[in-house]
Amino acid sequence: MSGAAMAWFGDRVRGGVVVAPGESRRLPPLDAVQGGHPMPTEGSLEGGRRALAMAEGLLPDETLVVLLSGGASALLAAPAVEVSLEDLGVTTARLMHAGADIRELNAVRRHLSGIKGGWLAARAAGPVVTYAISDVVGDEPSDIGSGPTVPDPTTFADALGLLERFGGLAAYPAPIVTRLRRGAAGDGPDTPKPGDARLARATWRLVGGRRVAMAGAFAEAVARGYAADRIEDAVVGDARTAGGPLLGAAIARAAGLRRPACIVSSGETTVRVTGTGRGGRNQELVLGALEALAAVPGAALASVGTDGVDGPTDAAGAMADATTLAQARAAGLAPETFLHHNDAYAFFRALGGLIQTGATDTNVGDLQVILLA
Repeated sequence: MSGAAMAWFGDRVRGGVVVAPGESRRLPPLDAVQGGHPMPTEGSLEGGRRALAMAEGLLPDETLVVLLSGGASALLAAPAVEVSLEDLGVTTARLMHAGADIRELNAVRRHLSGIKGGWLAARAAGPVVTYAISDVVGDEPSDIGSGPTVPDPTTFADALGLLERFGGLAAYPAPIVTRLRRGAAGDGPDTPKPGDARLARATWRLVGGRRVAMAGAFAEAVARGYAADRIEDAVVGDARTAGGPLLGAAIARAAGLRRPACIVSSGETTVRVTGTGRGGRNQELVLGALEALAAVPGAALASVGTDGVDGPTDAAGAMADATTLAQARAAGLAPETFLHHNDAYAFFRALGGLIQTGATDTNVGDLQVILLA
């Protein structure tokens, strides 16, 4: 995104900062900061400080251009004064492990931050233009990167209620609970809401999302000789139970197509962590679909994160076909045991089913490809 912007704006850019999870190529006059994902790091704090300083330091004839992508909630951090980076990380991890989806997670994040939920634009000394690439189902602006330049429709009370729902208040750091309680009681300003005058000079535009990835996969399938179609409804819900229904929907979608057929879908599932294994939602989706796959000779399923990273692993996702379950049993591997321990990575590593692409430099959610012979 930053490379495209520099190619377009050229020497009109006075300065800027790129905050990414890995090392960024140098694009003077832009500086590079390595942030953390999916958990914020000290680099995320530096990125947040730099972004706020740029916003507040705009000259009278300047515009702040924000290139926003999925992952920015962790990459760009500016915790509220009473919130430590450690407490923020603990809260994020506990919400994720309890099964909170991205909307629920970001509603809490926005109320623990001085940059999310519209605060970046509210603190800008001039106009703000945001170009966003979405990894969020529905492309809601307040959920992409936790909406640093758009109004926040949620409240402190909403955030507090989510902690109660996902584990109870006692499961979270005391400073986090105290901040949300005080905010819900009216002690301190809530995030900027729709109609806030401080956001009047901020504009926002979506420039990419999951359907772009689907279109690319669809075109590639056609080029390779498949009869292809797309499932437009987003794949959501519990990762371990989403794969079977997805396969059924793909079979129904392909009913009128010649073979071989390719059905493409996208979305973002959630994982409820009950074990201590390694994996991600894409690997877990495929693992949970093995029984369904085994009943469809010639079927194959792949699910990947479009950023090349699935959970805390070096895999983008996993793939399996109708023979994978039999292979696993022959090797003494019980899929249900690996599901129970959230250990899909070890399962697919043993069978050669991991998909490892490396970082792709974009993030538009998850992509699934179903092949039917």
